[in-house]
Order: sequence, then structure tokens, then C-alpha cells
Amino acid sequence: MVSWIISRLVVLLFGTLYPAYYSYKAVKSKDIKEYVKWMMYWIIFALFTTAETFTDIFLCWFPFYYELKIAFVAWLLSPYTKGSSLLYRKFVHPTLSSKEKEIDDCLVQAKDRSYDALVHFGKRGLNVAATAAVMAASKGQGALSERLRSFSMQDLTTIRGDGAPVPSGPPPSATVRTSSKHGQPKMSRSASESAGSSGTA
Repeated sequence: MVSWIISRLVVLLFGTLYPAYYSYKAVKSKDIKEYVKWMMYWIIFALFTTAETFTDIFLCWFPFYYELKIAFVAWLLSPYTKGSSLLYRKFVHPTLSSKEKEIDDCLVQAKDRSYDALVHFGKRGLNVAATAAVMAASKGQGALSERLRSFSMQDLTTIRGDGAPVPSGPPPSATVRTSSKHGQPKMSRSASESAGSSGTA
């Protein structure tokens, strides 16, 4: 575990940040020689990172595996060994030059297929979204119409909103209810008040 952490730190600092800074200086100074040198390094480092993804899974048990990775990165960077330039000129450049046409064709086909797939899934996504929006709107319209219908069935004078006029005029007629305890008719409060006032008059 300690070896893994140390190797990751070394690769991050010396294999990524250090070359990135000198690549920046090469671009800033417009030094073609330095620019080409660091471009060769980044191509080799990209291949190294890709290979490292698989070798970390299958070869991590190998003795001194992480120490060998550190030594390899140092060999790539060293101005004495010029490992990245050597690997690029001897192996990568001839291989890519011989396979460049096939790689370009594969990339074009992959780009076209991914574009077609993106358009296809984009259309499907828009269709699903439009269907969901229409269904939500129809449900909302149905709920609104049901709400309005329920209001139309009620006596709208009993609904008091903000600024709604209070109904004026004589009170509603007395309603007669039968009391469950005594079995005698029971008048509502408004009816009993009107009856009391008429008796005193």
C-alpha cells in the first residue's frame, strides 16, 4: 500500500506536473525543438497511462512492480537517456505511420456512429419529454375542470375569499332537525333567535 502511494505521487509530480510546466515553457517560448520533445513525451506517457490501468490489476503482485514504474518514468524524463524520444522514434512513430489510414477510418466510423446514436437517443428523449408534458398538461386540465365543477355545485355565497362581499338580506330559513336525544324538533340558532325576537315584539 505504501509503495502504491509513493509511486502514484512520483508519477503525479514528475510524470505529469513537471512535464506539463516545461511544455508550457516550450509553447510560450515557441521553441520548436522543445515543443517536439515534449509532444513525444506526452504521446509515450499517454500509452504508459493506458497500459498502467491494466498492469496495475494483473501485475501488482510482482516484486518491485511500483519501484519499476518509478524507474520507468524517470527513464522517460531523463535528458541523458531521452527515453520518451527513443521509444517514440523506434516504436511508436513507425507503428502509427503504418496504421494511420486504418486508425483514421476507424475514428471516422466511430464518430459517425456516435453522432447517429446521439441523434437517435436525442429524438427519443424529446419524444418522451413531449409525451410526459402532454400527459401532465391533460391531467392538470382535468383536475382544474373537476375543481371548477365542484365549485359550481356549491352555493358560491358560502365561499368567502379576499374581498368577497358578505351576503346581505334576511337570514336563511330555519331548518328543522330532530335531536337524537329527546326526539323533539330542534331549531337552528338563527331560527331560535328570530323566534325570540318575534315573541318579544
